[in-house]
Amino acid sequence: MNAIDQTELLRALPYARRYARALTGARDSGDALVAAALSAPLPEVPARLALYAAVARAVPAVPSDTGLDTMQRNLLLLTALEDLTLGDAAIILDIDRAVAEREVEAGRNALRATAATEILVIEDEPVIALDLKRLVETCGHRVVGIASSEAAAVRLAAEKRPGLILADINLGRGGDGSHAVARIQEVMSVPVIFVTAYPERLLTAEGVEPAFVISKPFEPLALAIATFQAVHGARVLPAA
Repeated sequence: MNAIDQTELLRALPYARRYARALTGARDSGDALVAAALSAPLPEVPARLALYAAVARAVPAVPSDTGLDTMQRNLLLLTALEDLTLGDAAIILDIDRAVAEREVEAGRNALRATAATEILVIEDEPVIALDLKRLVETCGHRVVGIASSEAAAVRLAAEKRPGLILADINLGRGGDGSHAVARIQEVMSVPVIFVTAYPERLLTAEGVEPAFVISKPFEPLALAIATFQAVHGARVLPAA
């Protein structure tokens, strides 16, 4: 490991874990990817960028029949989900800025052409729930239900059998979104994206953690790429 400040590395770790999980499509393989990245030499760039770069190098390229290749996934996740500049993303992936611009545009076009899925929204704030509905429908998906409580979420999931769940954590008097998701996943296998203002609180290495986390407030593109990865993302392990 290089001379990057260890405190800065620890501060960047939750974000690298979120990126790795979204990149691989699963919690365990994402965490294994971060472990592999930490065991390799890190580039001489700021700690957060160095961790992202090591993660990107550690994941093997996976052929995709969805039209969105590994480079494009990396760029979209870094710029939309991780909220980095395109210039920083180019540094992380060790490519020219012009190449990054071209590939990010190709990735956006590929996202628009991907197959739609049916989505259950778990959110107790009506305005936020309607905003989520509007955004996912803009991405071409269909919202089959909006649940404001644990009980409603479990009931709607059983009725509608969604292909994806978007869930807030705090449902106020309606309970806990993570508890609702746990109950749903006891009876069906469905990818879940958690939407929260405090993503680092879900990536503490304590208890059961989600594979996909989006920060509030978020851009439509962040939701689009997270949705794509949750539904179509290749489940891969780090290269040996």
